[in-house]
Amino acid sequence: MTRIDGRAFDMLRPVTITTDFVEFPEGSCLITCGNTKVLCCASVEERAPFHVPEGTGWVTAEYSMLPRANRDRSKRDISKLKLSPRSAEIQRLVGRSLRAAVDMTKLGERTITVDCDVLQGDGGTRTASVTGGYVALALAVRRLMKEGALRQNPLKTPVAAVSAGIVGDRLLLDLCYEEDSAAQVDLNCVMTGDGALVEVQGTGEGRAFTIEEQRKLVDLCAEGIRELGAMQRAALGG
Repeated sequence: MTRIDGRAFDMLRPVTITTDFVEFPEGSCLITCGNTKVLCCASVEERAPFHVPEGTGWVTAEYSMLPRANRDRSKRDISKLKLSPRSAEIQRLVGRSLRAAVDMTKLGERTITVDCDVLQGDGGTRTASVTGGYVALALAVRRLMKEGALRQNPLKTPVAAVSAGIVGDRLLLDLCYEEDSAAQVDLNCVMTGDGALVEVQGTGEGRAFTIEEQRKLVDLCAEGIRELGAMQRAALGG
């Protein structure tokens, strides 16, 4: 089966990460994965939520799609007076993933919020949000350290994410929209820089799948995440 964009089964879409894309956040980047484009902005607030232990900080995320990020216009969440279930699910995933990168005791009593706004969606918006969100988070931490607000680097490990799936009974990495919409099995994988799993979301869309197939999909994601990690390091200057 020839993929719609001519990639091999184990190839990522072309990825670019443009840092400091906007001026005001403590850290920001624009990540593009094929035709998916997500703006990630990290903002620092000098207080922590009430639910965290005294002396520690917190990292959270918010996720949204612009009305014309898709092929048809979608309504803004604010017009419905509540976050859509999909957006709520994705921002919880992004927040959990980014917290895996941070030692909250070293962050101190502050909150870093990473806003992930999808400018254009073509599959993989949640995984792009994790990968780009980490870069924005790392830039915000770098700024805090440069300003002397942090004495120790709270970042423990990078995190990145990618999708894989089974389409026409073939395993494919980094699904674009057309592949994702036709996938028999869809899986999103988040990993740390040393290869530990943060989260695996696998769904049998068109059929059930085996444990062996799940392992193969995770292994495929691991290869892609290693490549994404190298791109993150390059974007952050090594």
